[in-house]
This record gives sequence, structure tokens and C-alpha cells, in this order.
Amino acid sequence: MRDLQQDGAMVRAHLDALAKGAPVADAFAPDAQAWLPHPWHGARGHAALSAFYAALTDALPDAEWRPEIVLAGENHPDARTQETRYSPLVGALGHWQGTFTRPLLGIPPTGGVVHLRICEVHHLNSDGCIAHSWILPDLIDLMDQAGCYPLPPMKGARGMWPGPRGGGGIRSGPVDAAGGARAMAQVLDMHQALGIGADISNVPMHHWHPDFMYYAAAGIGMCRGVEGFRRNHQAPFRSALPDRRSRGHFVRIADGDFALTGGLLYATHTGEYLGIPATGRAVSFMVMDFYHFDSDGLIAENWLPFDILGLAHQLGVDLLPGP
Repeated sequence: MRDLQQDGAMVRAHLDALAKGAPVADAFAPDAQAWLPHPWHGARGHAALSAFYAALTDALPDAEWRPEIVLAGENHPDARTQETRYSPLVGALGHWQGTFTRPLLGIPPTGGVVHLRICEVHHLNSDGCIAHSWILPDLIDLMDQAGCYPLPPMKGARGMWPGPRGGGGIRSGPVDAAGGARAMAQVLDMHQALGIGADISNVPMHHWHPDFMYYAAAGIGMCRGVEGFRRNHQAPFRSALPDRRSRGHFVRIADGDFALTGGLLYATHTGEYLGIPATGRAVSFMVMDFYHFDSDGLIAENWLPFDILGLAHQLGVDLLPGP
């Protein structure tokens, strides 16, 4: 049996060191594989991963990693997926905080402090090195901070994501597997409920606290409560991508009052979304969901990393600035 507490601590140490410019070889196995968004489109081995991290550390040379949520857990099964399933996994949500001194993928430096939002999932090998990763930086949020936001105004609020209400997101003690099992059961039941009916007013929302906070990726923004969630995210998303479907989660982990799921969604773009007219194209894109439950077992907070940059690229729109 793997020591989940130790796995979480090791991943925290690796991510802290990588933000400070430590060699990729110190953290990743030689044959490590990573899912990365546009424009990197994945990475395998130290050379490819070094190029990714070098781009970040070149832009933010004095960066430090500021974690808000780190949890480890055995990967709950998902009968829908045919992909290799890795377990246990460690999920992390946080920011690279630093001075933006050089361009990143054409995004102009501000010369001041920025917070690069990064959400990620890692699997360690028996040597304690990262062997498999899914890493999703929110470059659109960075563009917003740099004054070159490429989309229509967000329906939700802009700004830096806060950590969980009351703290407790850095899960460093013994894993609460029983509490996590209850949280994961609630999450999966909620996912089923969200698929019910075409009319969003009929979608059951009894899993959520009435005043829950929804922290969605830049392009969507932050909102509060059922009406904010429906107006700012659910209605436009369901209208533009009505046949969205999943082929399974690559991650389903939970610890106490926290849970994390993530996977690819598949859909046909049949309506305007984020200012992009309908294309009729089939797309796939990464989403993750970090959940925090209150003492009554209701979802009080939900953070939604979403690969909007990659989705737009599949629709023929490159949101990154020119070189």
C-alpha cells in the first residue's frame, strides 16, 4: 500500500522546486509523459518537459509556487474509460507568483507581479519521481493580467482565485478515505444530475449550497449561487455544446471534504461560445473540477480549470498573441 501522505508531500516538494527553476530531471522520470494544453500539445521525456518549464521560468524568473489545494488519493474506478488508469494520484491547484519580466508565448510582460494559475495532477513511480502528469495553466487569465485579454468580457467576475474558505486545502495529514468516499459519491451523483433534461431550470441542484462559489477559468469567470452558475456558465455552455459527453475521468480522488475529478469532454460546436460563432466542428477539451464540501455535505466551492485555449484552437481561433 502506497503512503498517500508521503506522495502528497513529495509532489509538493517537486512543484515547489520546479517553480524555482530546479532541473526537470530532479522531479520527473526519464520517460515521463505529460498532458499539456495548446500550444505544447503534450510532452514526453525530459527534453520536452524542460522546454515547457523553461518557458515559464524564463518569463517569471523569481517565481514561487503558491498552493491552495493539494490532495492525494487512490484513483476511484470509472467503467467508461478504456485508457490506462494510474493510481494513486496527487492533485494540486495554485499559482506561480512572480515578476513577469519576459514574454511568454507572445504574452507581453508587465514588469510587475502576476499570478499564473496552474492546476495539475501527478502520478509518482516507485522511486518518487513524477511519471505521468496532466498540467493546465490558465494562460487566458495571464493575458487578462497583461492587458491583452482576447475574448469578449467575462460574464463572471475576473480576478485571482482564492483558496478554500477556512483553509484546509493543503491535505498534509493522514488521508480521510471514509470522508473522501462520501464526497466522491456526492460528486458522481451530482454529475449524473447535471445531465438531466435540456432545460437548465429542471436540472437538480440539491447537491450544492445555495450560495456556493464557482471559480471558473478565465473566459467564464467567478460567480455565486445557482442563478449565477446557470447564467454565467451553464446556459451558454450547454447551448453552444449541446451534445457534450465524457468517455471517462482520468482522475477521481478525494480526501475528507475535498474531491477532484478530471477528463476530456467531447462535443460538437453548434452554437456561439465566448464570441466564437458556431463552426459545426467536433472538439475535445480538458476540464478538471476541484470541490470543497461544507459540514452539511453540500458543495460550497468549486474550482473549474478548463482548456479554453485548446478549445478555441480546435475551432480555428488562436487566442495567443503573435510572436
